[in-house]
Amino acid sequence: MSKTSIRGRRMTKAHKMSFATVATVGAAAVAATLVPGGAANTGTAEAAVAAPVAMTAQTTLTAQQAVAAQDAAAAAKAKADAAAAAAAKAKAEAAAKKARAQAASRAAARKPVFANNLDGWIKEALFIMKKEGIPGTYAGIHKNVMRESSGNPLAINNWDINAKNGIPSKGLLQVIYPTFKAYHVPGTKFDQYDPVANIVAACNYAADRYGTIDNVNSAY
Repeated sequence: MSKTSIRGRRMTKAHKMSFATVATVGAAAVAATLVPGGAANTGTAEAAVAAPVAMTAQTTLTAQQAVAAQDAAAAAKAKADAAAAAAAKAKAEAAAKKARAQAASRAAARKPVFANNLDGWIKEALFIMKKEGIPGTYAGIHKNVMRESSGNPLAINNWDINAKNGIPSKGLLQVIYPTFKAYHVPGTKFDQYDPVANIVAACNYAADRYGTIDNVNSAY
């Protein structure tokens, strides 16, 4: 061989160091390749699996809390609505009660004062009859009162057939007890001798049988 060839085969110190570096890097690469993939990435894989599970559990809990909050809000609203309805009902009942009391007070205030005599008795009877829808006039009542009792509220018939049967005619319009009881108008005294109660009951009976006390011109 020539010297040139021999010199070309000799390796300088620099060449040796370069080869050593390349060998080291290659060995490291081979070692990394030979290590099992699962062993190197176990922690990362477990974390990747655990993360969705944790997120799912958290999402479920959040949904349950939202439903519970909605239920609680609905229950609170229903309770508030019920309380408001009860308060409104109580207020309405109180208002209605107050209105009735005021109406009764106004009615009492409007009721006229009647004299305690025949004129006042007839006028008071007519006042009640008007409210009850019982027909009759002052003249019709007066003429029958004068014929039956001469205006005496304590008059009693002790001699006719009714008296013999134990039910004498009594009062201004000489009403027997069964007739008075059947035609008595609530709000008046339950007393045959009471002049107003006697007139109203008699006129109620006359309206039922004759159409009105005005049509009565004799014993009835």
